[in-house]
Amino acid sequence: MGIAVVSWVRRVRRMVAVPFRPLRGRDLALHAAAVTFYGGIAVVPIALLAVWITGLIAGADRVRRLTGRTIEALPDQIGAPHALAALIEAGLHLTPLFALASLLPATLYGEGLRRAFVSLRDPGGEPLVGWRGRLLWLPLLAAAPALTLALFLALPSTADLWERGGWYSVLGVVLSFLAAWLVLTPVLIWVYRYVAPGRPRWLSTVLVGSFTAANLSGFLHGFVLFCSFPLDLGAPFGGFDEIGGMVAVGLWLYLFHVIVLAGYAATRSASAYQIRRGS
Repeated sequence: MGIAVVSWVRRVRRMVAVPFRPLRGRDLALHAAAVTFYGGIAVVPIALLAVWITGLIAGADRVRRLTGRTIEALPDQIGAPHALAALIEAGLHLTPLFALASLLPATLYGEGLRRAFVSLRDPGGEPLVGWRGRLLWLPLLAAAPALTLALFLALPSTADLWERGGWYSVLGVVLSFLAAWLVLTPVLIWVYRYVAPGRPRWLSTVLVGSFTAANLSGFLHGFVLFCSFPLDLGAPFGGFDEIGGMVAVGLWLYLFHVIVLAGYAATRSASAYQIRRGS
């Protein structure tokens, strides 16, 4: 009986390890940290550009109205509502000159992702890897207003349900999860299919990209839950709450990229399986 259980556990471990075989011998933690560095530079410019263009299309007052209830519903233990409100206002007041200046750091995210993907696939690298990543990231920046507006349209309903409490809060979380999942899915499909090298098969890219988007959606909701904890983030840093908050966001961003890179490895494995099967 014991031998059978051990054998079964080993088979399960092998089955689980197969999708992540491209990561064997690669330092996933180091690559995720590298992408987090690029993401830390790019995340605010990307958000500012998305809010700015969304405000130009839908109107600044409508953006404030759509996001207002969500900002009020966010937990205030570590200052998340104030930070989000300030970010949205800064994006709505962005000038064309500052928007152009934000474009350069915003494309750094594409460079960071491309460098990590190429290093995981071929440590030898490729020529012009940084510029390839930047250029291939631009279509997502162009699509950011549509994706942002779709998310903003879902926010008031989910925030209302959350504030009603009880089972309504559960329904609000479910709808918020679905909204984030639907928005993240096309983003990850594009990232795995075009920003990453190798052009994996469409079916593998769509399935793994959608599954990874679901994981990221749940992960982001976990971050919102984390924000509700009455934590003294500045305690390990001599009482500097700003530094503690920045480190906490950086840690969550790092784990976010661990999931993204693991999804890329699974996409490669699924695509290779499709090729072997001739499908």
